[in-house]
Amino acid sequence: MDFSQAPADLPSTKPYLVRAIWEWCNDNGFTPYMAVDVDGSCRVPMEFVKDGQIVLNIGMEATNKLQMGNEMVSFQARFGGVARDISVPMARIAAVYARENGAGMAFEVEEVQSLPEETHEDPPDPPPPSAGRPHLQRIK
Repeated sequence: MDFSQAPADLPSTKPYLVRAIWEWCNDNGFTPYMAVDVDGSCRVPMEFVKDGQIVLNIGMEATNKLQMGNEMVSFQARFGGVARDISVPMARIAAVYARENGAGMAFEVEEVQSLPEETHEDPPDPPPPSAGRPHLQRIK
């Protein structure tokens, strides 16, 4: 039997392997890192992207609300002390590995249709506070 080509209708093993390596890292006291090939479908802090790639610490101590689904990895993390929402399509993950020894797995990166602009940009800064008394409005 030829196992070199999986039928196109089979679900990807990638999300299961990503979760397994993450769990293995945590179980063995390693820090799981995720390398991402960034494109318009990724919501990451662009100021930390170098040569189209970003490496993210996805350890339990570094993330909040980590969700590793079959299509997307999302979490909150602090960059320069500022909490940011991160979301990365599973297709854009290039590798998951242990920071301490590099053990892990590299993956083929696939193209993803970009998300609408407003869904992957950081929210705008709140308007500056206005001078004077605060104003409350009752909404019925």
